[in-house]
Amino acid sequence: MGLRTPDAVKAERVRRLYRRQLDGLSARALVYDHAEKESISLATGWRDWDEVKQMVEEDWKNDRENMLPRLQHMRTKLFHQALKKGQLQTASQVLDSIGRVIGEATEVVNIQAPDLTIKIENKTD
Repeated sequence: MGLRTPDAVKAERVRRLYRRQLDGLSARALVYDHAEKESISLATGWRDWDEVKQMVEEDWKNDRENMLPRLQHMRTKLFHQALKKGQLQTASQVLDSIGRVIGEATEVVNIQAPDLTIKIENKTD
């Protein structure tokens, strides 16, 4: 299997922390858990976390350009799932979200809606 250099061991440890950060824990909880599981000091855990933050920042920069199409695809999928399950309120909210992205403003919708005015007059006998 080959020799495990300190750099290789560190890289594997950082990759495990990177995967673990998707669990939704706070940074502090992740680092504490990471230090305990990997049998390392907290200072080393925080250095690993700094590397993970850099990786996440690189990911965001790379994914940012295609994020809108991915979000739209997820919205469309969610709309169809909600409609299939009869969750009309959710489907309506998703459609509103898609409309905002493509530029359908509330003002445009309001202009096209009829204006209803109700007057109440005093009854005279």
